[in-house]
Amino acid sequence: MIYLDNGATTFPKPKSVINSVNYALRNGANPGRGGHNLAIKSSEIVYNTRSLLADFFNSGDPSNVIFTLNCTEALNIVIKGILNPGDHIIISSMEHNAVLRPVEKLKEKRISCTVAEIAEGDSEKTLDNFRNAINEKTRLVVCTYASNVFGIKPPVERICAMCHQYGILNCVDCAQAAGIVPIDLSDSSIDFLCGAGHKSMYGPMGTGFMIINCDTIPDTLIEGGTGSSSYDYKQPEILPDRFESGTGNFIGIAGLSGGIRFINSIGIDKIYKKEMRLVKSAYQSLKNMNNVVLYTDEPDNYNYVPVLSFNIKNIDCETAADILNSKFNIATRAGLHCAPLAHKSKNTLDKGGTVRIVPSAFTTENDIKTLVNAVYKIK
Repeated sequence: MIYLDNGATTFPKPKSVINSVNYALRNGANPGRGGHNLAIKSSEIVYNTRSLLADFFNSGDPSNVIFTLNCTEALNIVIKGILNPGDHIIISSMEHNAVLRPVEKLKEKRISCTVAEIAEGDSEKTLDNFRNAINEKTRLVVCTYASNVFGIKPPVERICAMCHQYGILNCVDCAQAAGIVPIDLSDSSIDFLCGAGHKSMYGPMGTGFMIINCDTIPDTLIEGGTGSSSYDYKQPEILPDRFESGTGNFIGIAGLSGGIRFINSIGIDKIYKKEMRLVKSAYQSLKNMNNVVLYTDEPDNYNYVPVLSFNIKNIDCETAADILNSKFNIATRAGLHCAPLAHKSKNTLDKGGTVRIVPSAFTTENDIKTLVNAVYKIK
């Protein structure tokens, strides 16, 4: 199979990930829940992965790296842990349901929301849209690092710097960018970075992270056993224990370490350039087909990550993806991609969404040529 659904989760996983998972299954116990050798070894694996993540994003203290089940949980922790009744939040027009749905839920607690439009390729207009959405009750701004549907990159660092000028906290969803685009928190205005381990970080599913890059600590989403301060009825204040209640996904965390090592062994810039070259090739070929509809300008290295959405005229996206799968053995993703705001902004909501392709470090030029030929035959 030609696998181009790496925006949902990367496949195949690198050997380093498989080996790390296998080792953890064979040699691991519950980290932080015992003083015997197996528990100690497991704790070392978890700490080493935490340190790898801190180094990967240059975030400093590994204690500020919080492991979560996925990016959705990390975003929920920040959004629900920061906002109080009467507060106002700004989110972008490209946000995933991982942001939109928690915000909708909080409207029941008198928390208001404004959606700031991302102007594709126009950083100044996008900044103005966010600035104009600010009011005296704005407490938090949430913005995706890159759209999971259209690959569009808003000027995240400038948006976060603007937030600091107004004394507003910010949170960035890097699920579609981490592992592709270098993110350096040591020289950044990002307050909270939330990401997924199973996409371009190449880790197993069930892994995510939240990195705290400011002095404000959100309230907890859940409380429970942490393996520390067990005599205390109250949740520990220390990081990362405050947010890591219950037994975590030790096997997944171990696998994530293999994903980070894989990226480091190739080089994040090299991966990005290769994937962008493949997406550009697909775009240029599809652009020349009269019955194919594209929704963005041609991707470039400044304004986009390697994600491409398209439709075939007179064929709904689900049918097109099904034909690609059943007739050509090509895996894509069709539909709304859990991001109705993004589809609304590009007028693809009433079309049922788009067909999306996302390459990985394992995708080849021949894979893209095969896709293009298959789309041509379908049309």
